[in-house]
Amino acid sequence: MIRKLLATGVLAAAVAAPAQSEPVPLMPGVTSERQVQFTPHGPVGYTVITGPPPGSAGGLYSLSPVLAGGTIRAARERVSDLERELSGTSTAVGVNGDFSSGADAHPSGIVVTGAGYQHGPSPARSSVAIDAAGALHVGRLSFAGTWKGSGQRRPLDGINQKPKGNQTVLFTSAWAGETPAVANGFAVVLEPFPVPAPNTDLTAAVVSTATQPVAVPADGAVLLASGSDAAKLQAEATQDATVTVRLILPPSWGTVTGALGGGPLLVRNGKAVFHTSENFAADQLAARDARAAVGQLDDGGVILVAVDGGQPGYSTGMTTYDLAQTMAKLGARIAVGLAYGKPVTAAFDGQLLSRPADRSGAPVKEGLLLQYYGVYVPPPSVPVIGKQNQGQVEQLVYKVVRPSDVAAALIGPDGVVHALDSGSRQPGIYRFTWNTYDAEGTWHWNVKATDDLGRASVADQTFRYDLTLSRLLMPKSSTGGVKATFTLARAASVTLRVETTLGTIVTTYPAASFDAGTQSLSWDGNTATGAPAPAGPYVVRVIAVSSVGTIDLSAAFTLRR
Repeated sequence: MIRKLLATGVLAAAVAAPAQSEPVPLMPGVTSERQVQFTPHGPVGYTVITGPPPGSAGGLYSLSPVLAGGTIRAARERVSDLERELSGTSTAVGVNGDFSSGADAHPSGIVVTGAGYQHGPSPARSSVAIDAAGALHVGRLSFAGTWKGSGQRRPLDGINQKPKGNQTVLFTSAWAGETPAVANGFAVVLEPFPVPAPNTDLTAAVVSTATQPVAVPADGAVLLASGSDAAKLQAEATQDATVTVRLILPPSWGTVTGALGGGPLLVRNGKAVFHTSENFAADQLAARDARAAVGQLDDGGVILVAVDGGQPGYSTGMTTYDLAQTMAKLGARIAVGLAYGKPVTAAFDGQLLSRPADRSGAPVKEGLLLQYYGVYVPPPSVPVIGKQNQGQVEQLVYKVVRPSDVAAALIGPDGVVHALDSGSRQPGIYRFTWNTYDAEGTWHWNVKATDDLGRASVADQTFRYDLTLSRLLMPKSSTGGVKATFTLARAASVTLRVETTLGTIVTTYPAASFDAGTQSLSWDGNTATGAPAPAGPYVVRVIAVSSVGTIDLSAAFTLRR
């Protein structure tokens, strides 16, 4: 074990430079990329998701928390599971949201979703809101609200939480069950009750009154008062009376479409924030751990980051200030942290993007998801078709989540359009196959859709048909280096690259020009700095660039010393 850790450390030092992959398109306008920072404390791996401003493209995108089970007290779920449950109504990518606590896994901070205001803020920590214009707001606030029956407006003390002392609390359908029992409490049932939108008068009739507990109707709400407030509620919200509730958020936040708890504030006006005076212990901020964050770029685009942690040799994690500096370097003009530690997960369409320590992502109470409502086209089943898989059938898929007029076609590198589907389509997934590759180069699987709300979207994925490179041959293991032999069907510029099994680049040789035929390149067993690479498993990748395009082949081998 010690030798393995030492070898990992030597390799990290030898490759000592920030590394990142190319951004990978996930859905129209949204990309993901893996980045690695090499630090004196060890490597740090993290996932960066970048997307357009929420509400852009005529409402094709939204950013909002999504509660596990859709209610305050439902059991936690993995971020990937939350996305799968939404797959019939959107295509989603995102990270974990705020912390949750208690046996019922209730959220720790504010929750506002498309279903309305569902939980109040934690006043000692930042809250994050997204408004109808797609702007991100970060601030510290306390719960504010009022209720009014036959008397004056009276303070409302919370939403979907157990009242304490002399308090009145609103329970909405998001509570999903009976209200909690409180001493000398009194409850009034309001039905039907509007969607509990903030900064709006919510008026409903009192259909029944009761000593509690009482079930919250699916289309209603319950006001529950304790202590001296119980008498006021009983006197002013009688049977068949009308009650008006108002849930208040800062006017400067605009029309809030989504909000969640977070903290601490990481970036303000493009600058990393060191001191925030939020309710976090010093060791919580200074620990190197898995961390997540959300930010907004100067152009209004959003950025979601999930830092892996707790994995020596792969990713040691970040401190809060490390994360703040990283978000600023990524271009965030404002950013805030989310839950850290085990909950940290990034996923797309039900598949992990990050590499959490438990390999599957810990269950969370909420995810912060960027949802897309246009046509979605996953990558074709085979990204490159070459001589080694020339008979492969390409599986082509598209998904629409609303009734839509669709035109789907495969466009060859010669510009020839092969129409595969057109007409009115109901929400669903549509599948096709293709195996007629009559031209080498880049093929486009292109789908256009206009849904019943008049929103137009286009999705395009590519695959390559390229016979340039084939027959990569090399030993399973060798001492001090390795020779790779390959065959070219035409002249090409060829690069040899060596990677770790996790994809970290060890060294890349300058491109060399070769004619058609059997050729070879060798690795001398050294890293990019000239230091000997530790013994162990590696991947050799041969990349050929020709008149047709770029194709690569790879093979694993073990380096011996």
